[in-house]
Amino acid sequence: MKNTLLTRLLRPSVAGALLAVAALPAAAVDLKTADGSWTFSIDGNVNVDYIYSSCEANPIAINGGLTCGATGNGSSVSNIGNGLLPAAFSFGVATTQDGIDLAAHLGLYPGIATNDGGSPNLQANRANGSSNTALGTTGLDVRQVYMTFGNKDMGTFTLGRNIGLFGADAILHDMTLPGVGAPGSAASAAPSNTTLGGIGFGYIYTDWLAQIDWTTPDIAGFSGTIGVFDPLNSLTDNATVQPKKAPGFHAKISYKLPINDTTKLYVSVAALTQEQNYQYPVAVPGSPVNYNYRGTGGDVFVMFDMDALEVFGYYYHAKGLGTTALFNLGADPTGDTRISWGYLVQATYKFGPLKVGFNYGDSRLDATTLDLAGLNPNLVASNRKGTLGLYYSLTKNLTLLAEGSRVKSVSYSDLGSNQSWTGNVGAYLEF
Repeated sequence: MKNTLLTRLLRPSVAGALLAVAALPAAAVDLKTADGSWTFSIDGNVNVDYIYSSCEANPIAINGGLTCGATGNGSSVSNIGNGLLPAAFSFGVATTQDGIDLAAHLGLYPGIATNDGGSPNLQANRANGSSNTALGTTGLDVRQVYMTFGNKDMGTFTLGRNIGLFGADAILHDMTLPGVGAPGSAASAAPSNTTLGGIGFGYIYTDWLAQIDWTTPDIAGFSGTIGVFDPLNSLTDNATVQPKKAPGFHAKISYKLPINDTTKLYVSVAALTQEQNYQYPVAVPGSPVNYNYRGTGGDVFVMFDMDALEVFGYYYHAKGLGTTALFNLGADPTGDTRISWGYLVQATYKFGPLKVGFNYGDSRLDATTLDLAGLNPNLVASNRKGTLGLYYSLTKNLTLLAEGSRVKSVSYSDLGSNQSWTGNVGAYLEF
């Protein structure tokens, strides 16, 4: 990876607890208090893959590119580690009091890679550029800690750290969720807890946000969520960060249409907005330059499920949000915002216990006038990926899988590009 900041900050920060939100079955273990008033639950997963990547032999430097490049030791990289998900151990408590459902959740998400240089999402490099050494240990994420209360009449309030709304459906339904997809740091000397999957290749990472939300009751298949979240600072603005004057805002509307027992349609639309505040020092003392910009984004997700066939399409458009992660390369040094957009399409089909799938995604970033004038000639223009996957249910809870992915990053510098491919085989156990 040629963008050091991106590789250190984004590749580890993939959706470690997503299955706890949408894809895991009912809790593997449910325990009740003696009077039956409280229920305690635990569920999760463990997954391991062998990951082989053939990287670009003579890579060009692309700011924001997600394609691995060869080193002096060659272009092949092997790794044994987690895929897009780290392991997950999710604990919950729930009860009903005075007609109101109450619940709390805590998620612990360890990996298996050796990365004890601090947070597995913000690793500190050692002198030789690697934390994958003997006598080390893995990192632990605590990505979810939240409470909920509500009922079918008042809706549900969610308060705490939980998955965001913008971009959530794309990653929650990405077939590479139990697999690997794009290798990310698995194709480097310092593998982290997780790979990229499809993050940055058709969708921006939804992230885990401190938030307060309200979700409406279900009304004829329609439901909506609206809320505020703790505003994030930019990953790439180099000016002094100023305190935020207002929270971020996000919202989502979804519709479920059960056409018959085996056919259903699901549609969602989500949006996000947040202001960034920065200050540049200048030569004259006491005369700093302030600049603000607002990041906004919207997306649409449509999924059709019929018997063994599932297909979906996803599209997003944003200004000031950047690419791959929220507020990564969202603006140039003058605060001029960059437009970004992308799409992901996917089709899967089940032949008994075997699911075969293919997805293709592309994330685009438009350069500003200053970028095109020469300030950032190697800015990424596009990150795109195609993945073919095989997922075999050996038992109800154990899946064996194999994937092949082709990745390409294109820059604005004479449209130079890097390409690589990755293959992986592994096992995914959920409980």
